[in-house]
Amino acid sequence: MRLLLIADTHVPKRARDLPAQVWDEVARADVVVHAGDWIAPELVDELTARSARLVGCWGNNDGPEVRSRLPERADVTLAGLRLTVVHETGAAGGREARMARLYPDTDVLVFGHSHVPWDSTTSTGLRLLNPGSPTDRRRQPFCTYLTASIDDAKVTDVILHRVEK
Repeated sequence: MRLLLIADTHVPKRARDLPAQVWDEVARADVVVHAGDWIAPELVDELTARSARLVGCWGNNDGPEVRSRLPERADVTLAGLRLTVVHETGAAGGREARMARLYPDTDVLVFGHSHVPWDSTTSTGLRLLNPGSPTDRRRQPFCTYLTASIDDAKVTDVILHRVEK
């Protein structure tokens, strides 16, 4: 199962649309995961229509229209893998221990908010993934997103992609 992980798209405030490179990944993915800060409900509609399956949550910048359609925390089981999607996880310091305590029944936690790519594994085996942002790099050198696969109930082939201009 092929996954596309994105967050912090901020459409239309930071970009008019997702980059073509990301839409190409949407077409290839079995599941698109969005970890919040969509801004426009129209992007929710378009990703829903163009994705084989969409799993997402709302973020701190999302208004009532987006929040009424998405949960604050999304939990799904995909090919035997327990995946949770949230927007915020707090400060980077102590993140692994904090998330391992908060999500003991999750295999992979996808989060956003910081626009900083992150890939780590806690002492309990919880994998933490933040794809960065495909539209708003902030202090990062590039806009980014992640792709991954699920094989035998494990996340594999996690790749951080740079958005080409």
